[in-house]
Amino acid sequence: DIPAYIVMPENAPEVKKRAVEQYGGLVFECKPTLDAREAEAERIAKETGAVFIHPSNDPMVMLGQGTAALELLEDIDALDHIIAPVGGGGLLGGTALATAFFGGDCEAIGAEPLAVDDAYRSLKAGRILGNEKTDTIADGLRTVLGSYTFPVIQKHIRTIVRVSEAEIVQAMHLIWERMKIVVEPSSAVALAAVFKDPDRFKGKRVGIVISGGNVDLKKLPFA
Repeated sequence: DIPAYIVMPENAPEVKKRAVEQYGGLVFECKPTLDAREAEAERIAKETGAVFIHPSNDPMVMLGQGTAALELLEDIDALDHIIAPVGGGGLLGGTALATAFFGGDCEAIGAEPLAVDDAYRSLKAGRILGNEKTDTIADGLRTVLGSYTFPVIQKHIRTIVRVSEAEIVQAMHLIWERMKIVVEPSSAVALAAVFKDPDRFKGKRVGIVISGGNVDLKKLPFA
């Protein structure tokens, strides 16, 4: 019986908004910018007394997301790589920590849309960079790294593979068609990274973190 106030950009997929509402969350829409989201969340926290939980830039959230990679490492022996998509960096940061502490010689690798490659550029620059545009089908990866996630990624991630929009759709289509799993474009980015750089992964044991299935079935990109 604790109310949950969810701030979502106005251009978020309707399927995500409806799902939040059906689960009992109270949706508050805002402009699709980081400043707008932070301002709306701050307003709600002040007016309601609610505790703010960041979707990625929070140590406990990052550790929680990292348990996916931890379970993968526990289930599958001798992985060479684990690939996870990166937006705000919670999932990739958690994956990197799980791999660093429990993966032996396994290396965590990030996957990112070329259209919003702020994590790739931030890693190269040594500081957090943003994006001028967020025109990508992978709507879950439009956000940027944060003060908690960036240092972890900077320390433990050496490689982020960037993929095009067409490559994301191709990977998503393959997962739907061959694996019979409903995944959203943001999730397909990780598999797209394997196809993007086949020489890197040839002959390797590769684990892929598939996370996210919020898809509007009326707007499938490969229909």
